[in-house]
This record gives sequence, structure tokens and C-alpha cells, in this order.
Amino acid sequence: GFNLYNREAAVQYANKWWNSYNPAYPIFDVDCTNYVSQCLRAGGAPMRGYPNRAQGWWVQGGTWSFSWSVSHSFRWYLDTSTKGLRARKVGSASELQLGDVICYDFEGDGRFNHSTIVTGFDGTEPRVNAHTNNSINRDWRYTNSMAYEPGKTTYIFFHILDSFT
Repeated sequence: GFNLYNREAAVQYANKWWNSYNPAYPIFDVDCTNYVSQCLRAGGAPMRGYPNRAQGWWVQGGTWSFSWSVSHSFRWYLDTSTKGLRARKVGSASELQLGDVICYDFEGDGRFNHSTIVTGFDGTEPRVNAHTNNSINRDWRYTNSMAYEPGKTTYIFFHILDSFT
């Protein structure tokens, strides 16, 4: 199959559910990646890998892959997937488009612990939505977050590829 990423649909979903929870999906105490995954799904990203929780990216039948809900697993899925939902890393936030994803490592220890979705721009600087601490139209850098550590926080910028194969 072949279909295109509908960035507008992903952003519409992100804005609809930024401060509430879609009852069609599980809810997590740390909900950021589950929320971003739902946004990507709303944009047409195909799920794959069920029922192996350690493979692919999916939610089904009351269970889900680690990549669906865990920031670090999601980051590695986006970095390595060669079919279905795929992404490529870009060098700066200003290269991102609506519906793209930013992954955050607040402590700089190599373990990524937050995910956001790009929902708008202030000039060339992305604004993002997120769950856990529910946020809409937030500055992508997160410098005002309790988790942010100056000089330690690192980011990966993922451009979601426009076609899913």
C-alpha cells in the first residue's frame, strides 16, 4: 500500500486532544509519546509489528508496542524504521514541518524521556504540543520546563517522511 502523511490531520488531532484524553486509547502517567503516536496515527501513519511489543509501532487489543508509549523506544523506532512510519533526522528545529516530531533527553545521559509534535511556528521556530504536562503552542526548547537542564538537554529533530510504504 501507499499513502501520504496528512500533516494537517495530525495537527488537528493534536490541538483537539492536547488537554484531554481520547477514550479510544490507553492513558499513561507519562503520556507524551502515547499522545504523539496518536497524532501520527491520525495523520495516516500505518501501524505494524503486532503482537510483538518490542517490534514496530502499534496499539491493538489493549496492548501496545514499547515504541508507541515509551519516549526512548519511540526515538529508536523513528531512527531505524525502513517501512511504514519512517522519519529522517534533520540538523535543526527550523528544518521541521507541521506534524514532525522532537525527542528530548533532558539529562543529557543518552536516554530520551520526552516527545512533542510540531503544531505551529513562530517565524521559523517550531511551536509544539505535548502531554504529561499538557501543553499547546509551546516553545520547542522547553527551557521553562522543570525537567530542562541547561547545558545538558539534547534534542533530536525527526522529519516524518511524507509517504508510507
